[in-house]
Amino acid sequence: MIELLTAPTPNGWKVSIMLEEVGLPYQVRAIALGELEQKQDWFLKINPNGRIPAIVDHDAGGFPVFESGAILIYLAEKTGRLLPQDAQGRSRALQWLMFQMGGVGPMQGQANVFFRYAPVQIPFAIERYQKETRRLYEVLDRQLGESEYLAGDYSIADVATWPWVSLHGWAGVEVEGLANLQRWLAAVGGRPAVVRGRAVPATPERQPDPAEIAKAGAKLLGR
Repeated sequence: MIELLTAPTPNGWKVSIMLEEVGLPYQVRAIALGELEQKQDWFLKINPNGRIPAIVDHDAGGFPVFESGAILIYLAEKTGRLLPQDAQGRSRALQWLMFQMGGVGPMQGQANVFFRYAPVQIPFAIERYQKETRRLYEVLDRQLGESEYLAGDYSIADVATWPWVSLHGWAGVEVEGLANLQRWLAAVGGRPAVVRGRAVPATPERQPDPAEIAKAGAKLLGR
């Protein structure tokens, strides 16, 4: 059994989607980010960086894995799914995985912070990160004009990237004019495993309003 420690964020959804795709049984422990549960000592023993997601593989003696990209690779290798076995295919998938981890995630994450959470609006910072996120989307769009999915066949690269791009509006970044990216967003978003994984962890019926979300985000930033 895999224990998934997570919260409803793009990085958290990467792993719940992956677990649904590969069909591994798992149990969810929802982490209360606003209460800084991820900074408690027990969690830091699993992930010293104090971030979600993390997993504990109880079938492997309680082996902990942190960092979302590392978790995707671990689960792909454990199951033989969504990561090509040949060297070049594997490399292509890992290249696009690293593109998400080193580019899309950090840049869009900063766009989120300055657009939604910053106590003072800084137009230069907002524009800088939104433009860079859009530029990265254009790279994805060009790639998706050459192949159905990022690395050819559906892979962990798509699993990692879709949760971020699907929330482009929250960062104030549009996808108009990016037909290939829009096609991919719809195709991946329609996969049953993605739909199920995107709903993990279950959220209350009453969704918080934007002011509540912004307040929680500011708390995570130490404001």
